[in-house]
Order: sequence, then structure tokens, then C-alpha cells
Amino acid sequence: MTTARAARFAAAYALLRSSADLADHWIQTDHQAQNKGQHDHNEGQSSAAGRRACAAHVASYTATQAAALLLGTRLLGVRLRPGHVAAALALSAVTHYVADRREPLRRIADATGSRAFVRLADHGLNGAYLLDQSWHHTFETAAALIASA
Repeated sequence: MTTARAARFAAAYALLRSSADLADHWIQTDHQAQNKGQHDHNEGQSSAAGRRACAAHVASYTATQAAALLLGTRLLGVRLRPGHVAAALALSAVTHYVADRREPLRRIADATGSRAFVRLADHGLNGAYLLDQSWHHTFETAAALIASA
């Protein structure tokens, strides 16, 4: 990896990570947070409502990341290729949607031996949230690698 590519990666990762926290914790609406994981198999819930809420959240999340990459790299004087940025944002958006629909991440946790942890909600911890954030951080790193290529 060249020094220039390493600098692009560092900038892209920092911008993606910070904007993800902003989008997930400040920009996401209460309605989106409360409804994005709805599924028909849960009494009183609607998969369609869950998909709509999740899609709206992911749209604002991706727009926040795009704005951060555009403005941040401009201020830093870092040039990223538009096609790579689009691919990075697409990866971030798709994987964010998968995790935030909750059931896919729960199934992955169950399949990889983290069944109890994903359901942990005690001692000041929330296993589902921690696994969700770990998932996002992993794919934001991959997205930063793509953006910096």
C-alpha cells in the first residue's frame, strides 16, 4: 500500500466511522429506530413497516456518509475516485440494512455460536447492539478500503 493510499484509507475510514455514529445516533428518527426491525412473525408487527423504516434510515445514513466523504476529503485535499466512493457507500448501505433488520444478524449470531450474546440485555450490556456495531465497523473498514483504492 502506498503512503498516498494509506492516507486515503485513513481519511475515508475516519469520515465513514464518525458519520455512521452521527447517522445512527442523532439523525435516525425514533420512529425508524423503533420500527426498522419489525417482522410479521412478531405479534402486532409488520414486515412491510419494518422494511420502510429501515430503508428510510439507511437512506439518511448513506446520505450522511456521502456528505462526510465529499466534504471531509475536500477539506483534507484527499482525492477519491467517484466509482470507488459509490461502491463503498453501496457496501455500507446494503450491510447496514441487513444488520438493522435485526433478524439476519440474529441468525448469523446463532450460526456462529453467539446465540446467548446476541440476546444479552443485562449488566449494562446489550449484546445485539454490540454485535450490530461490530458488524458496521467491519464493513465500514471494507468500504474505506474500497474508497481508497
